[in-house]
Amino acid sequence: MRRNKQFLIAALLVAAVAGTALAQPRPGGMDIMTRVFQRPQPADMEGSLKMTLENARGAQRIRTVRQYVARFDDVEKKLLFFTAPADVRDTAFMNWTYDDPARSDDQWIYLPALRQVRRISAEKKNDNFMGSDFTYEDLGERHPGQDTHRVTGTETIDGRTVYVVESVLAEGTSAYSRTVSWVADEIWIGLRREFYDGAGDHIKTLEIDDYQQIAGFWTINRMTMTNADSGHSTTMELSDLQFNTGIAENTFTERTMTRGIR
Repeated sequence: MRRNKQFLIAALLVAAVAGTALAQPRPGGMDIMTRVFQRPQPADMEGSLKMTLENARGAQRIRTVRQYVARFDDVEKKLLFFTAPADVRDTAFMNWTYDDPARSDDQWIYLPALRQVRRISAEKKNDNFMGSDFTYEDLGERHPGQDTHRVTGTETIDGRTVYVVESVLAEGTSAYSRTVSWVADEIWIGLRREFYDGAGDHIKTLEIDDYQQIAGFWTINRMTMTNADSGHSTTMELSDLQFNTGIAENTFTERTMTRGIR
């Protein structure tokens, strides 16, 4: 009898724990997208970037880039230098993303043929970046507070719970009226994202092809953006990553864009 009583108590405890787990609320859309935006990152990072542009027939063009990223207080700064092929070599792009949702990204591009740095205006942020399927807007970071977000469902991908989140433009300007993201629980990486224009048409899709944990940070190593109409795609693949090397803030200047890293 005592043994049966102990078994009953144990069973009740297991049921209580299971009931608590089932009762845990699913995170809301804003919470999920904020966690993606604030996912832990190293203080700075540098590495090589291979950009592969491929049309629907399979013809490819390859460009190589050196990338530098660092955070200083409430701003993340990114600098890209094209190293090949010859027609784009020494082109540089710089992006500053602010924690303040009221501030849009600041962006600049240096074109060697013109020998000048140009600021990317808000009207130009929908232009394709260097002939790729990424726009200037895509290369920045949109603050989650500029959109409304709702969870429309969950899926399981590679054994992970994935939240499907619809984000609708609420503030500021954007080429996209809404996006739909598939966000992996716990690691807070968007594994897929669909983009829709002002008419509500699906225009392109971003797929995360490879990600892994490096030095304690969940890092995206390979991503592909595909145009829904033409089938043209652009793959960006990171390699030779180095974290926390002490990149100086004066690296991220217009002067550095014109002369390169020394």
